[in-house]
Amino acid sequence: MAPPVTERGLKSVVWQKIKATVFDDCKKEGEWKVMLLDEFTTKLLASCCKMTDLLAEGITVVENIYKNREPVRQMKALYFISPTSKSVDCFLHDFASKSENKYKAAYIYFTDFCPDSLFNKIKASCSKSIRRCKEINISFIPLESQVYTLDVPDAFYYCYSPDPSNANGKDAIMEAMAEQIVTVCATLDENPGVRYKSKPLDNASKLAQLVEKKLENYYKIDQKSLIKGKTHSQLIIIDRGFDPVSTVLHELTFQAMAYDLLPIENDTYKYKTDGKEKEAILEEDDDLWVRIRHRHIAVVLEEIPKLMKEISSTKKATEGKTSLSALAQLMKKMPHFRKQITKQVVHLNLAEDCMNKFKPNIEKLCKSEQDLALGTDAEGQKVKDSMRVLLPVLLNKNHDNYDKIRAILLYIFSINGTTEENLDRLIQNVKIENESDMIRNWSYLGVPIVPPSQQSKPLRKDRSTEETFQLSRWTPFIKDILEDAIDNRLDSKEWPYCSQCPAVWNGSGAVSARQKPRANYLEDRKNGSKLIVFVIGGITYSEMRCAYEVSQAHKSCEVIIGSTHILTPRKLLDDIKMLNKPKDKVSFIKDE
Repeated sequence: MAPPVTERGLKSVVWQKIKATVFDDCKKEGEWKVMLLDEFTTKLLASCCKMTDLLAEGITVVENIYKNREPVRQMKALYFISPTSKSVDCFLHDFASKSENKYKAAYIYFTDFCPDSLFNKIKASCSKSIRRCKEINISFIPLESQVYTLDVPDAFYYCYSPDPSNANGKDAIMEAMAEQIVTVCATLDENPGVRYKSKPLDNASKLAQLVEKKLENYYKIDQKSLIKGKTHSQLIIIDRGFDPVSTVLHELTFQAMAYDLLPIENDTYKYKTDGKEKEAILEEDDDLWVRIRHRHIAVVLEEIPKLMKEISSTKKATEGKTSLSALAQLMKKMPHFRKQITKQVVHLNLAEDCMNKFKPNIEKLCKSEQDLALGTDAEGQKVKDSMRVLLPVLLNKNHDNYDKIRAILLYIFSINGTTEENLDRLIQNVKIENESDMIRNWSYLGVPIVPPSQQSKPLRKDRSTEETFQLSRWTPFIKDILEDAIDNRLDSKEWPYCSQCPAVWNGSGAVSARQKPRANYLEDRKNGSKLIVFVIGGITYSEMRCAYEVSQAHKSCEVIIGSTHILTPRKLLDDIKMLNKPKDKVSFIKDE
């Protein structure tokens, strides 16, 4: 049996489900299998298990289904793939004819619903070689314990591009996303009340209706063939334009800052220590990372050296004892010390790299950004003239174009749109004519750019009593939404439900007198309600952080947040720039 996965929320839930529906389903004592994955399932498994877990499940080797492989005819093969024609064709190629079969037999597990056309194709050509063919309904990546992604960055272009020739692509991607979101709910065993943000675009409402319909369908044909009523959970669907500020602001909590300022690809951070190039993966198996990733950089810089001192003092305490038992103890502890020290060196390097970028230029920039975002300065005084805050940033030769564009955007968001001539003047001043679409194209997300909007900006919660750092006064909008949803304070006109009868939603965690009060916090979580959030077109690291903070504060409700993909400011600006260009090649649409 695989070792128990540590309590890592969503990742743990997904792994347990894959274990039960795939591995336990085809396990034979003492039998080893070859496992074949496509691009999506490779990411999915990598996010929730290690190679040792697969070995424990009787998997001897993991192969990419798209690659040319040598036949292993004495072994059975387990195919864990997406129901796309590309993956199915690769499978059929492996079992082209009895004499040419690559494996002894096949067990096929699809991530979600397999279209009849593909299913019939399989049935017609090699049904004799197939021992199992099932759909397991996990079509999302559990990125962190409370964060998931559908891994469809292309959805951003299809949902927000103004090009009418993309209509079919948009419909297909909406359908595919709705299917994927249903698998998130199914994996959590929830049938939530579905709500959406009604304005200014209709993407959220369209997607919410699709999800509602597919949920109804899914729970009708659920394995137990019992109709599952609505559970005490909510699913909220929002368009990306709901909070443009949080996507471009420089954020100074550790994870968000690192991904914004440093070239971290696929969660891999490269650094130098003792003159050697090293790599570290930023992941939840690293407890120190989980402990400090949402803290402000100032706190992190104090914390890591403290931890290093603690470790070296523990090490010293065990030295000097020369008895055999003390030595044996020390030998046991050494690898643990080594591992801890390595992790701290990684995070210290990471923090120092962030500071090296921050100190010369970003620090000054952050003050201006906060003043523009909040409309008040650090003393709480109203900013009378936003242009006076913006100009020093634009005149500073040390800021690159991206930073200046981010500042111009914050200025425009702060005044709720500007005039054509004012925008032209700003673009010419900074000489960013080629990049001007990074600013103008925000209007396709329903964000006022030109002309100024008459609609008033949404009111924000008063957080003036909350303790913050001067350069981190802004709170992402999502936090207001999560807190209001849990306290049942969302306006039902602005946040309508799709289903006729909304689920009973009581975020107070009130327990009826007949129930025993629960002592265990994790038990409480399991029995409490969930708030599932989906943002169309990417979420930021600061928004992910809010999901954890709100769950911490409201113990009776766990927030699970997700999106099409994860954003960094630079990547988002590049994507926005492309919105009004024709899409040359479609890199993701679920094949029929």
